[in-house]
Amino acid sequence: MACANISWPEEDFVCSICLDVFYSPVSTPCGHNFCRICIEMFWDKKVQYNCPVCNKLFYTRPDLRVNHLLSEMATRMRTCLQANEQSCVQLSEVPCDVCTGTQMMAVKSCLVCLISYCHTHLEPHQRVAGLKRHQLVNPMHCLQDRMCKKHDRLLELFCKTEQVCVCQFCTEGDHKYHPVAPLKEEYDVQMAKLRKIESEVKQMIQERLGKIQEIKDTVKFSEEDAQREIADGAQVLHSLMLYIEKYRDDFNQTVKYKLESTVKQAESLIKELEQEIEELNNRSSEVKQLSHIEDHLHFLQTFKSLKKPPPTRDWNTVEFRPQQFVGTLRRSLDQLEEPLNMELKKLCDSVELKRVQQYDINVTLDPETAHPKLILSEDGKQVHDGGVRMELLDNPKRFTHNLCVLTRQSFSSGSFYFEVQVEGKNAWCLGLARESCNRKGGMTFLPENGYWTIDFKKDKLIFNTKPVVCLPLRAALQKVGVFVDYDKGLVSFYDVEARVHIYSSTGSTFSEPLYLILCPCLHDGGKNSAPMIISPVNS
Repeated sequence: MACANISWPEEDFVCSICLDVFYSPVSTPCGHNFCRICIEMFWDKKVQYNCPVCNKLFYTRPDLRVNHLLSEMATRMRTCLQANEQSCVQLSEVPCDVCTGTQMMAVKSCLVCLISYCHTHLEPHQRVAGLKRHQLVNPMHCLQDRMCKKHDRLLELFCKTEQVCVCQFCTEGDHKYHPVAPLKEEYDVQMAKLRKIESEVKQMIQERLGKIQEIKDTVKFSEEDAQREIADGAQVLHSLMLYIEKYRDDFNQTVKYKLESTVKQAESLIKELEQEIEELNNRSSEVKQLSHIEDHLHFLQTFKSLKKPPPTRDWNTVEFRPQQFVGTLRRSLDQLEEPLNMELKKLCDSVELKRVQQYDINVTLDPETAHPKLILSEDGKQVHDGGVRMELLDNPKRFTHNLCVLTRQSFSSGSFYFEVQVEGKNAWCLGLARESCNRKGGMTFLPENGYWTIDFKKDKLIFNTKPVVCLPLRAALQKVGVFVDYDKGLVSFYDVEARVHIYSSTGSTFSEPLYLILCPCLHDGGKNSAPMIISPVNS
């Protein structure tokens, strides 16, 4: 029944005890109405029974009778108030299938009627005995889709064989021998799988976000590296320009010197010619004066006194060859090529060394790997041949043939750099060794044996490989720098004091940890007693 049909004010249907709409209203003998539970609780606390409204006293507890008309009107009023309190249906909510015009939000769905009801239209299911037996559930969308189209029964089970929802009658027919489970049970199973998938997807997303960040970090590092390279390039090119400008000044000076030499030679010849011309002009004047004497005696007497002609050069044999400038630039550039390349290499090596020194690491020598004749400093930074083989417990890590020692620290990725002082020594060997290198018998220090080393003996510097690579030795090495890029298989050696690159081994494939290896060689009667020292890097 619509709310508009109730014309009485709301207060006519309110219990004076609970101040709410009557629920199971009853009447007292004095004619006042109360909720049954309200008046009974009120009298349970009293010794005498009186009316809460008019205070009429009853000698015995009155027999309360249900007010059927008021009860029905109160029920309608309560339903009307509930309907007024509910809001119109939202997109995510289930609408009432009975409402016309503005649809209200459904509060229950009937699995028998296959209809969803709002508070107002649900009232018959709460009042009519036949409707009370209907199964009510929380509001559901598309109730028709939840019914078995074959048996017109609710889909309550899940067939695991055919992976479909079925009703109870289906399990007695086509799905008789198929394993089934309640929808809630299968829902929990599939939801657990879904959560696992969701977790895996989230993990995959996080991994990809991490990869994106890794790529961004790599790009940022590349940008920073590019900026450093540009700055270093500008520095090298600037120094190179200064070198070329100096050579340009020297070249100009050479050309000018040649020109000045030509000019001086020309001026000297011209001066000599002018002097002869002057003397010849004087003789010409004398001859001309004599030619005007007509007296024979006087002429002959005067002619005797004519001076002998001054000595002159045979200018037909004199050739003035000026300096030739054609080819001067080419010859000069040919002479510039080698020193320029050396200067360029020196500049590039210096910049390169500065760059790799940024990867310096702190390492110490491991006494457990040291040959029994080697003496290590307490800080693990120095080693030299003590001349006496000590009695030490052997272990798999110790060198027993070659006078070698490894560092405690190893490296399995990335880039790293260290410097070793070799000043005052006439023989030594240093570089890298892989973890599985042979430490017990005699072995050759070769990359295929797990060693990447340079060797200094008898004023010769070599890289140990087959065949050996002889390296230039400009002066006695004082400090050697070693740079390793594990991932690229690169090992580079540098003369730290001269700031030049010595040699690089490329193309290696590292597959296990690498250690720094030092071999100070025999002390040679004290001539080679200076220690090898792992030095701090001063870039």
